[in-house]
Amino acid sequence: MTRFFRRAGLFCLLLFWTTTTVFSAVEPVPGTLTVHDSLTSPNQPATIEATLTQKGIPTGTGLGGEPIELLVAGKVVATAMTGGDGRAILSYTPKAKGALPFIVRVGVTSSVAGVEAGANLIVWERRSPMMAVEMTALMEDAEARRPMPDAAGELAKLTQFYYNVLYVVTQDKAAGSHDQVSAQARQWLKDQKFPVGHILVLPSGPEAFGKKLDELHAAGWKTLKLGVGRTKAFADAFLQRRLDAVMVPEPAKGEAPRKAKVAKEWKDVRKKM
Repeated sequence: MTRFFRRAGLFCLLLFWTTTTVFSAVEPVPGTLTVHDSLTSPNQPATIEATLTQKGIPTGTGLGGEPIELLVAGKVVATAMTGGDGRAILSYTPKAKGALPFIVRVGVTSSVAGVEAGANLIVWERRSPMMAVEMTALMEDAEARRPMPDAAGELAKLTQFYYNVLYVVTQDKAAGSHDQVSAQARQWLKDQKFPVGHILVLPSGPEAFGKKLDELHAAGWKTLKLGVGRTKAFADAFLQRRLDAVMVPEPAKGEAPRKAKVAKEWKDVRKKM
């Protein structure tokens, strides 16, 4: 009988070791979660798209079947599962206007190591005036990413009581994915103390912003009537639609479209509007 119990005890111990080894071998998958800004109006649903990819793979492999949570003010307000491409679509309806920071994270039952990402839900009244600003027009040196003198202060004055601002960024594939470029722009604006606005990341090409202007107009954002930019293509997108365009800093001779207004520095921008 004693020998039987010894054998049973040895069997249980081996079973415990085996089970422990199996569970310890199931390592969490390293993942990267990205998200970008979303735009809506009060009491209208906003669509927030998060993307979960496997970390360490250059091209990024979407991780499907993983739970994603949306948090506003620290509370979970929506959940969704990622599809085969790693994307999860979450919906939330804000009540009041303003810039609403949010977090997306993997759920507790996910096989992915705990990751999260944040962005802003921009909630504007559709009747409020809007202006678009090309990000390069805010930089004195695009490579060093130094802000132009007075740009943050002047833009703060324009947005304090009147304009809502859209920041337009041209996507550089070398800088990362759409969401990564958006996150970099958001951090730079925050670090340089620019007012919070909605960040649009668009592909390069002369027609990209014109198409986006048409999309915004069709979606009911019809108060976007002014653009402040650095490039001819940006100014042309507004002028072709009979909207106002201001170029800053002053471009080289012959580079400004005929009807574009020109400001030498940001202190002059308000005078041109």
